[in-house]
Amino acid sequence: MDTPQPSGTTKRRITLDLDRPLLTWGARPTVTIDGVGHPAQWGTGTWAVADDGSTRIGVSCFNRLWRFGAASSTVGDADRFAYRSGLLPLGAGRLTARHTTE
Repeated sequence: MDTPQPSGTTKRRITLDLDRPLLTWGARPTVTIDGVGHPAQWGTGTWAVADDGSTRIGVSCFNRLWRFGAASSTVGDADRFAYRSGLLPLGAGRLTARHTTE
């Protein structure tokens, strides 16, 4: 049986910028990582993903009545993503990969 790696050695982190839309009607963002949902807050946050870049991330908004603004992307070699929902609480959002150069 293989022993697990120590915490922090098998994951890399990506930065996710969640821009709050003008009309949210109390909506909060939800981030999904490989299909598992995690509640989030508006603004910038970091998330742990697999080292190989095959992780699928998604973001949507939920306001107790309906879900809107869903967008998803595969991480690949990107290390920063920006999310924007539509102007109105209808339709799809946009999740854009950004590469930082250091």
